[in-house]
Amino acid sequence: MHILISNDDGIQARGIQTLRRYLESVAEVSVVAPERQRSATGHAITMHKPLYAHAVRYGPASHGWRVSGTPADCVKLALGALLPSPPDLMLSGINHGSNLGQDVFYSGTVSAAMEAMFLGVPAIALSLEDDDQGGFEWAARFVRWWITQPQFAPPPPGVVYNVNFPSLRRGVPRAMRAVRLGRREYVNDFQRARDPRGREYFWIAGERVDALEEEDTDVFHHHQGAITLTPLHMHLTDQKTLATLTDVAVPPLLRDI
Repeated sequence: MHILISNDDGIQARGIQTLRRYLESVAEVSVVAPERQRSATGHAITMHKPLYAHAVRYGPASHGWRVSGTPADCVKLALGALLPSPPDLMLSGINHGSNLGQDVFYSGTVSAAMEAMFLGVPAIALSLEDDDQGGFEWAARFVRWWITQPQFAPPPPGVVYNVNFPSLRRGVPRAMRAVRLGRREYVNDFQRARDPRGREYFWIAGERVDALEEEDTDVFHHHQGAITLTPLHMHLTDQKTLATLTDVAVPPLLRDI
């Protein structure tokens, strides 16, 4: 098996390097990841400046490139230029921090997996609440066991698995729950200050609010200490609202430019 891994925390992050080491015993591993921290960049791609990819050698079972761009750039470059053939599976992470609810719209981790899915490679986004009590090592061991099981079902075409591991402070998980996205919201706080030259700037901060009243969601089961798996796809059209809308004809007086 050939596995591509990427992330948004940077190629030297503990999560991706722990995952690489654990996968080397069961697969050929290619690492293509940002050269620096690129969290919360979403699905941004680099179009107005060149991308640089520098080779990194880890050992006989894995190799990689550190890339000057975003997580989505890394996957595009890996599948379009760096790898001689498509991998069997793409893993994004293990991210430093969970990606639950609306986090998936901001997450570079999820976006890297989405980009692989767009390009026809089965992909899974992996995130860990925190690394207390050896969380990265435990999560990496679980991933290695899970993807090598005969009953493992990779994401079908057009779907990404979003997997979140709770902190081991909640106890060792007893199950991985297949659930829908829940509601994780943020109360934004814009802190205003001035730099040494007197120019005003803003620092975005805020408080995270998790909705726990709905029990069939990733947010709820994460707080219960379970691993959560949510299948995501790119089809954001709301069919219920679409069915209520009608075409609007452009009047003749607006047809002339």
